[in-house]
Amino acid sequence: MDYPIETRRHSAAHLMAAAIKRLFPEAKFGVGPAIENGFYYDIDIGRPVSTDDLEAIDKEMQAIKKQNPAFTREELDIDDAISLFKEMGQPYKVELLTDLKTKGTTSVSAEEAQDIDPQNVGMVTLYRTGEFADLCRGPHVTEAKEVGVWKLHKVAGAYWRGKAENPQMQRIYGLCFATKDELKAYEAMLAEAEKRDHRKLGKELGLFVFSELVGPGLPLWTPRGTIIREALNDFVESLRKPYGYERVAIPHITKKDLYETSGHWAKYADDLFKIKTREDHLYAMKPMNCPHHAQIYASEQRSYRQLPVRYAETTMVYRDEQSGELSGLSRVLSITQDDAHVFCRVSQIREEAEKVWDIIQRFYTTFGFQLTPRLSRRDPAKSEKYIGRDEDWNQSEAALQQMLEDKNVDWIEGIGEAAFYGPKIDFMAKDSIGRTWQVATIQLDYNQPKNFGLSCVNEDGEHEGIVMIHCAIMGSIERFMSVLIEHYAGVFPLWLSPVQVAVLPVADRHNEFAHALATELSGYGLRVHVDDSAESVGKKIRNAEKTKVPRMLVVGDKESDGGPLTVRVRGEAEQQTMEKPDFIKETLEQIRNRLA
Repeated sequence: MDYPIETRRHSAAHLMAAAIKRLFPEAKFGVGPAIENGFYYDIDIGRPVSTDDLEAIDKEMQAIKKQNPAFTREELDIDDAISLFKEMGQPYKVELLTDLKTKGTTSVSAEEAQDIDPQNVGMVTLYRTGEFADLCRGPHVTEAKEVGVWKLHKVAGAYWRGKAENPQMQRIYGLCFATKDELKAYEAMLAEAEKRDHRKLGKELGLFVFSELVGPGLPLWTPRGTIIREALNDFVESLRKPYGYERVAIPHITKKDLYETSGHWAKYADDLFKIKTREDHLYAMKPMNCPHHAQIYASEQRSYRQLPVRYAETTMVYRDEQSGELSGLSRVLSITQDDAHVFCRVSQIREEAEKVWDIIQRFYTTFGFQLTPRLSRRDPAKSEKYIGRDEDWNQSEAALQQMLEDKNVDWIEGIGEAAFYGPKIDFMAKDSIGRTWQVATIQLDYNQPKNFGLSCVNEDGEHEGIVMIHCAIMGSIERFMSVLIEHYAGVFPLWLSPVQVAVLPVADRHNEFAHALATELSGYGLRVHVDDSAESVGKKIRNAEKTKVPRMLVVGDKESDGGPLTVRVRGEAEQQTMEKPDFIKETLEQIRNRLA
């Protein structure tokens, strides 16, 4: 039978748990969902899981697969299920069931919901695989031999239910695909991704550093890394400028009251860095900018003739992430957002969203990313996660969906991926080695303008409520930089490279000419570095190649005496001879057109 890959992956998780139960009879189990490219299971065997353990688990999985037990489904009353898991010595499952019974569906996380059916609180479903049994709503394959091809991938620590005060479990990750060829291809991609790891390349290229004294999740940008950040931000600003975006600036802290009014405090208070003043006032480091921008709009009465009002700002926000979740630039505590907000009438939504779409398309096409839009909706089963009226949600979701349909593009659904205040179109970008990242976003917000009482005076002299469009192009510059470094493997295009031209004097007597040439090129706006070290010219070339400089000029007697320049282009074995004006003209044209 041709099962969906998610079904095979979830079944592989249960197969792994069955093997663990055989090898470690006292093992206690958390959740075990299917995830992208595989699965995981949270387990507690009283100690860390070793490499030898993984090998033994994999061997036992193969043995169970050979025995080919069926995956069988049972339905139990929730009280009977609690009694059963108590008898089985599974306290984590008992806790989940007890919370579900006493607190309802709000007590169940997205991962836990994969093992429990929140729509049927009085009854729960159970799946058995040989001697192993676990809460699960399925579906699963019929027999173990249909699971597919797997590989146990890695082990990480994970707090039970994601809370640091809870016991730490061992999370075993596995890869799972339908065929050996698919698994092999994915492993090859992982190997390539490891070579491109932005943490390694960032250090080699001198783009950013972390300091134990500053703290984890707080990157410090070197001059080279800052050049790239500013070049990216300047590009975004140049794309926004024709559409009438105006720059604003806001403080980095705010009173608690602002986020209480916006609705953020009720949803995200635990994620905020809080500051208590000497006078006992409670402030917060801003985790987002939209409430501040709303206050700029609210500072004066607006006529409908002034709308849309478009504000843009690149600024840092701060979110209190768990230390175990921080990872290089991908997840940090200080997030630089290229943020913008459009305040407009309902009748202007489509036109303004189209403009943002155009900016996003032009930006990402420059880097060779393939974009797929995702309509990120609310989850009807989790209504408590969102604010606002159903009719506003229905209207805003319908408006975004209509735009997607009219554009006649392939798009995907993202149930439960909406912001708490409104739906959005998220853009999924495929990089050069086939990985998909969520990047830019267009968010439609009826609710914050209502909370802040934002309006315009319409043609009839009446106050008319407005809407807000949130639009980030890079989103988090830190995270986008991590994606971009790995997408290019650190080989940035000419326009983006921190050093665009390396001037390499053959001998010390050529240093004066090399510096004079660098000064001249710098006058045209080129970023130039002179390597006047005592190294041989061959070593200088290798050093420039190692730091991935796109253009190298080797200068010796001939060049110093006014002859044409000797040019080495990154990635090309043969060097070229060019007259200086031609080199300058060609290089500036490639930069202006943002070519490689």
